Amino acid sequence: MLIAHLSDLHICPPGRLALKVSDTIGMTQRAFEAVAALPVRPDVLVITGDLTESGLPEEYALVRAMLDKLGLPALLIPGNHDVREAMIAGLDLGPHADLGGGFIQFKADLGPVRLIGLDTLLPGSSAGAICDVRLDFLERSLAEAEGRPAVLFTHHPPFSCGLGYMDAVMLKDGAARLAEIIARHPNIERVLSGHHHRAVQVRYAGTIGQVVPGVAHQVILDLTPGAKARFLMEPPAYMLHMWQPGAGLISHTAYVGAFEGPYPFN
Repeated sequence: MLIAHLSDLHICPPGRLALKVSDTIGMTQRAFEAVAALPVRPDVLVITGDLTESGLPEEYALVRAMLDKLGLPALLIPGNHDVREAMIAGLDLGPHADLGGGFIQFKADLGPVRLIGLDTLLPGSSAGAICDVRLDFLERSLAEAEGRPAVLFTHHPPFSCGLGYMDAVMLKDGAARLAEIIARHPNIERVLSGHHHRAVQVRYAGTIGQVVPGVAHQVILDLTPGAKARFLMEPPAYMLHMWQPGAGLISHTAYVGAFEGPYPFN
């Protein structure tokens, strides 16, 4: 079982650059082409939010066209740049989507693993939140899994990453109950997030928390206390999560771009 995990596409209308710098349409197209060219075809594509820059219908139309061309089953959750109503109207969220309470979440069984996507969008805020309605959905989804391995996906990481400017906009409200639920379920293999535009890995609530880099621009790595949030054009990247019996979930970071090689070792 192989999961392609992308995040933070930030698709803009044609002719517009995100933050006046990032050609997010071109970056997303190249990332999707890289996924399509993988020697092993992923079983599913998960995108953990910020599919668009402004939540505009024309932006979702572009995302849908690119997803249709890629042709992989897709599981999607919103980020803080998304607009739920436009996302629901503009995308095919598939048979595994759960729109209860007006949120965009999912649960899907892939081989022996249950995948659960949680909506952490708090309209009007860059930080995230998760309410009892969404957490009750998580509780039910884990109960249905009956101890089988589970992987959780969020846009906002519910854990600190050590970058003060990103920790200020992590998952805030509801984070304590979320951590308590996760700690009660040792079958949760990973909590996988986006939002921070960097590769991050931490120990969290008895499991592993990981952040996937952005498909668009990356947030600068500056661990100086009080550093300001900035971005730079490091190579876009995504993650591949492979399930192996006896080993569990194995995660790889894959960079998007044209690089020299491959060369033989002999």
